[in-house]
Amino acid sequence: MKQITSYQNKKVLVLGLAKSGVNAAKLLHRLGALVTVNDKKDFDDNKDAQALLAEGIRVITGSHPVALLDEDFALMVKNPGIPYSNPMVQRAQALNIPIITEPELAFQVSDANWIGITGSNGKTTTTTLIGLMLNEDRAKGHAYDAGNIGIPVSGVAQKAGPDDTIVAELSSFQLVGTRTLHPHIAVLTNIYEAHLDYHGDRAHYVAAKMHITQNQTPDDYFIMNWDLPEMHELAKKSAATIVPFSRLGADGARATLEDGQLCFDGHAIMAADLMQIPGEHNIENALAAIAAAKLSGVSDDAIRAVLTRFTGVRHRIQYVATVDGRKVYNDSKATNVEAATVAIEAFKQPEVLLAGGLDRKLSLAGLIPLVKAHVRKMIVFGETTQQLIDVAKAAGVPVEATQDVQTAVPLAFAASEPGDVILLSPAAASWDQYPNFETRGDLFIAAVEQYAEKEK
Repeated sequence: MKQITSYQNKKVLVLGLAKSGVNAAKLLHRLGALVTVNDKKDFDDNKDAQALLAEGIRVITGSHPVALLDEDFALMVKNPGIPYSNPMVQRAQALNIPIITEPELAFQVSDANWIGITGSNGKTTTTTLIGLMLNEDRAKGHAYDAGNIGIPVSGVAQKAGPDDTIVAELSSFQLVGTRTLHPHIAVLTNIYEAHLDYHGDRAHYVAAKMHITQNQTPDDYFIMNWDLPEMHELAKKSAATIVPFSRLGADGARATLEDGQLCFDGHAIMAADLMQIPGEHNIENALAAIAAAKLSGVSDDAIRAVLTRFTGVRHRIQYVATVDGRKVYNDSKATNVEAATVAIEAFKQPEVLLAGGLDRKLSLAGLIPLVKAHVRKMIVFGETTQQLIDVAKAAGVPVEATQDVQTAVPLAFAASEPGDVILLSPAAASWDQYPNFETRGDLFIAAVEQYAEKEK
């Protein structure tokens, strides 16, 4: 870690806690800053604030008092989830207080080499694959996954040294608050419509994503999805050496799918059907990871070893088990129609689809053609039960309603046949019944394991 002095005795406001805010506050305190933490959650119920206070850090909780900004802060480190429309943020902007996010702070103190990954979809899988590939047969140092993947990068940056690599998943929320962040290798998996309520419009969303390459030079690499025409124009805005990947055979791509083989610079590395993670989207994720790995000097053997054993990121089309001839997958992270679409399209076998959750008053009609083409039967639950029954009826597919994801499991096995896929891909958030999608997925896995034990 670099022992920078730029924050010594400077007043810094950390707005919002959670993992990123806690780690940013601790790092700034270590760097000698005069840190104030402001979090909306009440102090009595705020264990993070209590712990920071015990370390000697000033905490203000229960609200976001705009008057706090009259204290002449030199910097605001903003939780990525807090929008720029927040009155505290707007007041900071009016006072010309610099506003950054936690990855920017982490980069400023980091001694490690950085690989940054962003995109609308596929960030976590691509990040995980790159980290695994870089660590396979690695002789010196370690690759650390961090960032939006759920591991605060400011914590990792304090322990990663010059021989290490930080493989950082970076969301648009995080990237918009970066100024000096400069990954040697940057990856843009894709760009679709997303988070427009936060960014205001698509142009601002795309601009936030492009922050990942804003400080790159021709000595750096920018890996881009060449199957999307928009990427060709965006590439012109980067000073980096562009490294395209393509599943569809786009001209000029370096990481490609050719005759069923995953290739780099025309050299076949392995057959795509040997991968353990299903779906065309995962071929794209693998190609992006292969490009980053080859640019980092990783061997073909190491890449093959990772792709032939990796069964998916937890809760993202995660292979769970094969029970009674049925392959079971947990895609609890699919909290909207777009995410569920990717999972439903990923399999060639007939599917029994488990779906349902929080009713956000959004149309689920986009599922109808997918259900019609791929699904044998739907098992539905949660607040969206009636909407999903309507989807099934419109698709001409049998449907059965149940209480929750746990009770859906035995019904799914009863409705399926050997060779089928049982897929949890809810197309809805979990908050009507579960605190988060992770809990929902974990309970699904537990129910599958319980069913398998009974069948032994």
